[in-house]
Amino acid sequence: MQIIYTPKSDTLYIRLDEKKQDVVNQRVSDDVVLDMGSEEHIIGIEIMDASHRLDLKNIFPVEFQVSMGANA
Repeated sequence: MQIIYTPKSDTLYIRLDEKKQDVVNQRVSDDVVLDMGSEEHIIGIEIMDASHRLDLKNIFPVEFQVSMGANA
């Protein structure tokens, strides 16, 4: 996974799959676009006007947890 913030365009891009492949853009709102790969897998998420939508200071560094709930 890769997270890229571009201050000039105020865009945050989260790449979930590093494999090179063709993607189809699917706009889910005015400011969010999903890059969809084969078999409808989400390859990336683009968030425009990111500094207005997110508190970027709390995103970096990234922390994550893996849920071990009943569906895992």
